[in-house]
Amino acid sequence: MQAGIFRVCLVVVAAIINHPLLFPKENTTLQESDKDIIEKLKKHEENLKIEQLRLEQEIAKKDAEANINPEEKGKEDKLPWDFWSTISMVIFLLIEIWRQDFQDGHLQEPSNEEDDMTLWGNIFQGVSLPNKTALATFYERFIRSTTNDAIRTREFVEGFADDLLEALRSVCNRDTDMEVEDSVGIGSMYENWRVNKPLVCDLLVPFAPPDPYHFRSEIWDSMKSSPEDRQGYGKIKVCRPDEEATGCICDKTKLGEDMLCLLHSKSSETKLNSEMEGLLCSKNTQYLDTDQVMKWFQIAITKAWNKISRKYEFDVTFSHLDAPGALKIKFRSGKFITLNITPVVQYEDSDVYFISHFPSGGLLSDFSSSSYWLLSFAVYERRFLKEMAKKLPENSCHLSCLQILTFLHGKQCTLTGQSGLTSYHLKTVLLHLLLARPSLDWSCENLEARLREMLKYLEKSLHEKKLYHFMIGNRNIPDSICLPEIFLVAEPLNLFRQFVLHRSVYKKTMDNFYEMLKNASVLINEYTLHIPAEHTDITTK
Repeated sequence: MQAGIFRVCLVVVAAIINHPLLFPKENTTLQESDKDIIEKLKKHEENLKIEQLRLEQEIAKKDAEANINPEEKGKEDKLPWDFWSTISMVIFLLIEIWRQDFQDGHLQEPSNEEDDMTLWGNIFQGVSLPNKTALATFYERFIRSTTNDAIRTREFVEGFADDLLEALRSVCNRDTDMEVEDSVGIGSMYENWRVNKPLVCDLLVPFAPPDPYHFRSEIWDSMKSSPEDRQGYGKIKVCRPDEEATGCICDKTKLGEDMLCLLHSKSSETKLNSEMEGLLCSKNTQYLDTDQVMKWFQIAITKAWNKISRKYEFDVTFSHLDAPGALKIKFRSGKFITLNITPVVQYEDSDVYFISHFPSGGLLSDFSSSSYWLLSFAVYERRFLKEMAKKLPENSCHLSCLQILTFLHGKQCTLTGQSGLTSYHLKTVLLHLLLARPSLDWSCENLEARLREMLKYLEKSLHEKKLYHFMIGNRNIPDSICLPEIFLVAEPLNLFRQFVLHRSVYKKTMDNFYEMLKNASVLINEYTLHIPAEHTDITTK
């Protein structure tokens, strides 16, 4: 009896030893394909049989050498070897079934994701993009005319925005309200690659606190124990005129109950709190609040428009209230123009801005804290594109590639809905390739080749879930751009970090990307053949 039980235990131990996947916590992802897994399981099964045969031989040898008395031997003979073999196989099968059920339940998501990755990797190989002639025809007949529309729209918006901001200054109290500066145009409309309609102009409006207050910037690199997901963000402290950079010692030292700071008493603290809230700060803090700023700016814009509305023969309304100045200009003819006027705070003496709500086509905030502001490098990106345009061949194709890719992405979003991919990501891909590729490679003859390269670069970034911000941590940026050193030496910022945590968003993004590739030829051919005559003749008007 003891020998039989010993045999069963040995078989169970052998099964555990030869099945490392029995413990999924030690290996939660499968790195090989299904065929490799099946072959590995077969090898494990063969090893198990060999191990079982070896153990049986050793046990038989031990039984032959041992002196077993007749009573024990008679009892054991009542249970033949076949019986113990059957029990061993049953136990082995139960372990195998339990292992597979456990594995299926806990490894389903990684397995599906790997299957999708394999499938996605094969799709691009079979996608046929339009040839060079079709792309050139599409660009001339559709995109170039849209660019001409953008120039006229931009000129109108700039004039209207200047008038509106001048009225805003006149309705604000200079002693208590924020001081508004001139607007700065950013984004696709001012970089000449806007394609999809409606045409949207993005304007940044820097503002500063009233005298004698001033702003003090705190970016993520200088903040203590700043979380990784807040890289690229910062805080803005509203400082009083008597507040030094180091602050009072009472802020750093715990005073006793019988000690009092002569500069900051309880009464002055209460006054400071109400004072800071009046200066658009978060409650009981000196840090500028994005929501407070948005409410203030919307009220100021409304007052400014009421003052000058009689001069214009169109209506201005807020297109949505989730952004500070998302305005919609509607003409009597039914046509309309959309613009985003966003209040920002300048970072020290640079052209980097703290922005509360990113304009259309940009990044979105990943968390709800209203005291954190996103850093915008849009002015430096526009400057980089201008610098590169001087070095590239005449009629270079770099903006054409971005325009075509943006058009395809916009149409795909209309068909299947938004995903985690934005036009800002597409622009980032172009910026990286402009820095990596020789200037002559961007001639107009290479339009098809550069477009394919952008798609492959984007595909690789999506697979790896890594697309680094062009300005942050990029030491290869030319000195002529004059980007502050603190951003050049910072850790690179991964714009695709959200895909690591949000698998459903990642899967939808990948599905949309490959669906866009499949529809590319059809969309381009359709818009090339069915463009209305009035659309193609718009340049002569």
